[in-house]
Amino acid sequence: MFGKKRESNRKLIAHYEPKSQIAEQYRNIRTNIQFTSVDSDVRSIVVTSSSAGEGKTTTISNLAAVFGQQGKQVLVIDADMRKPKLHEMFRIDNQFGLTKVLSGQASFEQCIHKTELENVSFLPSGPIPPNPAELLSFRTMEEVLEKAEAAFDIVLIDTPPVLVVADALIVANRCDGIILVVRSEMTEKNKIVKAKQLLDNTSGKLLGVVLNDKKQQKGQYGYY
Repeated sequence: MFGKKRESNRKLIAHYEPKSQIAEQYRNIRTNIQFTSVDSDVRSIVVTSSSAGEGKTTTISNLAAVFGQQGKQVLVIDADMRKPKLHEMFRIDNQFGLTKVLSGQASFEQCIHKTELENVSFLPSGPIPPNPAELLSFRTMEEVLEKAEAAFDIVLIDTPPVLVVADALIVANRCDGIILVVRSEMTEKNKIVKAKQLLDNTSGKLLGVVLNDKKQQKGQYGYY
């Protein structure tokens, strides 16, 4: 448990080190998101990547932190029902979550958890189901998002990588905006292009790309 706590402290830098340069970059991303939604009401945002290991879980948790610090009531939904990680980041039990809500075993309200982050609540993925894509396609998922948008200022949804399974595309068709996370010196260009093409075909608006893990060079400010 101590190891998990130390790991989450390191990754939730916008919460634990709000004056750091990396935290400032997350605030810049928050500002950019708000500028892109000036002409339209963007309340629900999917955060995804082209492949695994690109930092989308770290990105979404830190974005939640900086939105919460701004006074927004934030809900983070872990819709990655294949390899959920956010419950470990927030150190919250994963027994009751999205899968329980979608399968009718629990209510939306029963599965919402408060986090240690200011103004940030969390809906875990719940137990891993045999049919994640089918569950996300249910009308119940639309009802979950409708309830979330009614109760919170902004809803951030973590999904599996877009090139791996269809889950992200299913959820993106039900949300206002999409953020694509790419990892510096790791993500292949052709995968980014393919992911963008797929996301452009959804009804959600691609708000932009977060370049993750960019190495700081001498004489430059830190950039995340």
